[in-house]
Amino acid sequence: MTLPSPPLARLLDQTADAVAAVHAGRSLTELLARCPPDLRAGTQALAFHVLRWWGGAQAVRALVAPKPPPPRVDALLVSALALAWPGSDPPYAEHTLVDQAVAAARHRTPAAANFINAVLRRFLRERDALVAAASRQPEAAYQHPAWWIERVRRDWPTQWTALLQAANQHPPMVLRVNARRGTADAYVQRLAAAGRPARVVGAHAVWLERPCPVTELPGFAEGDVSVQDLAAQRAAPLLLGDGLPPGAHVLDACAAPGGKTAHLLELAELDLLALDSDGQRLVRVQDTLTRLHLQARLQAADASQPSRWWDGRPFDAILLDAPCSASGIVRRHPDVRWLRRPDDIAALARQQAALLDALWPLLAPGGRLVYATCSIFRAEGQDQIDAFLQRHAADKPRLDPTSPGHLPGLPDNPPAASQAPQATGDGFFYALLRKPEHL
Repeated sequence: MTLPSPPLARLLDQTADAVAAVHAGRSLTELLARCPPDLRAGTQALAFHVLRWWGGAQAVRALVAPKPPPPRVDALLVSALALAWPGSDPPYAEHTLVDQAVAAARHRTPAAANFINAVLRRFLRERDALVAAASRQPEAAYQHPAWWIERVRRDWPTQWTALLQAANQHPPMVLRVNARRGTADAYVQRLAAAGRPARVVGAHAVWLERPCPVTELPGFAEGDVSVQDLAAQRAAPLLLGDGLPPGAHVLDACAAPGGKTAHLLELAELDLLALDSDGQRLVRVQDTLTRLHLQARLQAADASQPSRWWDGRPFDAILLDAPCSASGIVRRHPDVRWLRRPDDIAALARQQAALLDALWPLLAPGGRLVYATCSIFRAEGQDQIDAFLQRHAADKPRLDPTSPGHLPGLPDNPPAASQAPQATGDGFFYALLRKPEHL
């Protein structure tokens, strides 16, 4: 039996509350977890759409209603304007959107229903002129905060507009086939038999033509496959290189949610410690490992304070997937651009430097450390590594020439081995650092 879809008015009500909370500094992931189950999927889809076009919608609202309405009314109005933004592939017909936005207004703030109706109808009548006027502002033209736009322009002077546009696209669903249980080619055949077209785009990577719930993936519950972006799938092979000896002592320093931890264990027999400062997030890591039939030692601790958790045994390899701005995964998390503040980047860079400095002494002679961030900001990537190499010049760390460096998430990303050239991943930075055998 197929359950009826919730009325759009209810979804708009939930969406308006969610995006208003994002602008108050709360994570959309947290908000969606508290959404009624029957409304969660629809609210997520609408909230993602709204947050991708929020900059333009806010600018238009300021043009047609210079005096901001009360916050509950403003959140609903701007959400509806974002859903009607041209070129955004609006999910509903115009008349349906207006009708249901007015219905939502009657539920939220009855006195505002006529105002919502009038503004939306004016926008639809004068849309081209209003959008053109609003787009003179960078936030409307590029759908990101002005400071973010300027940072991307400075870091990527020849690619900045393409990067901002790419961040507003829907992300693909990419799978990682468990190398212990099958191959990418064989899994594509299983998907085809289930009526889900896909193609191989990496050594263990499969690109789905159409996203679907993980429960519909053949063998997901049994541990045959996981969801992981192409760029994220580079971490484990980069750290393992041409192979670590069986039982090598490895640290995943900021392990949650566990995708890279699992990938390492799928590819090699390791004595792996998965560390994370948040014990609750480690529960998710354990759930992932259990589903994939893998084992690691899990410990809740701050990686930047080894005196509280390290047993003194050097690590043969360390993966530092450091906390970062997440500026490279905005297409998957469109709330990030509105949650971040300009001074966050400097604070995150200091945290990343502290982690690098704390973990480097824990690496055995001849060992390797992979520093990774899902960021396109150079302060969290190459600038960070350049500063580390200068601080530790006496230790003679070496930046391996195979390091991918910045992967901005555009079609001209350097392809990984066996990766289809047209397949792009999220924005990431990777550096492989090697410690000399002897000083």
